[in-house]
Amino acid sequence: MKTLTEFKASLNLEQPLSEYSVQLKSLWYDGKGDWHKAHAQVDHLEDQASAWVHAYLHRKEGDIGNADYWYSKARQIRPNLSLEKEWEQLVLEFL
Repeated sequence: MKTLTEFKASLNLEQPLSEYSVQLKSLWYDGKGDWHKAHAQVDHLEDQASAWVHAYLHRKEGDIGNADYWYSKARQIRPNLSLEKEWEQLVLEFL
């Protein structure tokens, strides 16, 4: 899978593709509207990539303080763009 369009099309599947990284699986569940499954994918991980997705999820949840903590762990700055655009940016980053 190499494009955002293909990733979005995979949201019609029952499960994420096994080839997806944990970050993409998290974003896939989020794209399906299951924040809790998305969060469970990265909640226990400490690497920078997972922290970035974790930060996005807490931003989406509305917990900005927690989001900023995870953005810091990811060495990122909370973006000033829509959640949809950030989701797309993250998908593209991890494809």
